[in-house]
Amino acid sequence: MDRQTRIAIVGAGLAGLTVAGLLQRSGFSVAIYEQTPNFSRIGAGIILGANVAKVLRRLDLEQSLAETGIRPDAFVSRAWDSGDTLYELTFDAACEARFDGPFVNIHRADLHRILQRPLKPGTIRFGHRLAGIDDAPDGVTLSFDNGVKAVADIVIGADGIRSKVRDVILGYEEPRFIGRIAPRAVFPADRLGGLEIRDCTKWWGPDRHVLVYYMTPRRDEIYVMAAVPADRWDGDGTPIPGSRDDFMSALEGFHPDLLRTAEAATDVTVWPIMDRPRDDRWHAGRIVLMGDACHAVRPFMAAGGSMAIEDAAVLHRCIVEGADPQAAFSRYAGNRIPRVAEVQRISIDNTWMHGPTEVDWFFAYDPCSAPLDAAS
Repeated sequence: MDRQTRIAIVGAGLAGLTVAGLLQRSGFSVAIYEQTPNFSRIGAGIILGANVAKVLRRLDLEQSLAETGIRPDAFVSRAWDSGDTLYELTFDAACEARFDGPFVNIHRADLHRILQRPLKPGTIRFGHRLAGIDDAPDGVTLSFDNGVKAVADIVIGADGIRSKVRDVILGYEEPRFIGRIAPRAVFPADRLGGLEIRDCTKWWGPDRHVLVYYMTPRRDEIYVMAAVPADRWDGDGTPIPGSRDDFMSALEGFHPDLLRTAEAATDVTVWPIMDRPRDDRWHAGRIVLMGDACHAVRPFMAAGGSMAIEDAAVLHRCIVEGADPQAAFSRYAGNRIPRVAEVQRISIDNTWMHGPTEVDWFFAYDPCSAPLDAAS
């Protein structure tokens, strides 16, 4: 595609930042429009595998990722009551060689900071909340709440599960509350009082689970998140303050190792867990979606962020190699939908690494070099 093509990205999340960095390296003019006034260190942890490390390698960010987050010794699944190990995937040198990349747990805000490094100054336009899109013959006009208008040849919607760009293509629809909430907390590891825990553990209960892991190589910061049943959620997608007492009550009967960790949690927040029914309409005209905007994934496989970054790599390749936006977007969707659909299915089932699991298809995949079908 012509390098003079003007590309507007709505949303400066993982997908938007990654595709912007890749496109700029290929010589395209890119602007990111982000609704927040700035980035702050809020949010939670994220688990990334070798499939993502291979994308960051193309941006010369793999080493920063591995040094900023923690390369855990293993992913461990344990039974909620007995504490028995159900499955363990060891992340040693042989495993990194097998999948061609490291495994990293990291705070999302630290990952955001890393992904901004390759971008040209001024690429991110903060304080731009999308109000409307007009796809006209001479270009796509984006209107923002602050009165600014921008014209682009291609618009990439990377604005999350409540995507305004998605609304243009598919119409407005509220995300689906799945009947579960996620109490979560980030806290200093010294609150454990000397308790030794593994680098990354998922505790599996009959109708709920808890994920606990370190987020820094110093093992000084811990992230804990539970997924527990809830009859309803009356708010929007924003979190509400929680309490440690309620968090502990939700874990009644769990193994003492987990309870001692949960007791150390402070500043608990509660998030609704939402997704959207699968819809394979990812693009229309000169507008295309990526990440949660087109395939919101339940967090039970810890793969939502990975899928967003993989999207960025494949969409970048399709734009670079495409004759026009329609051909590029059709190729992108045709190649991504089957893989993402499988991740969505496994996430709904919540079976990933509960027991012996075939993981090569997921972690060994390289979105930067895997053959791309000409499929539409």
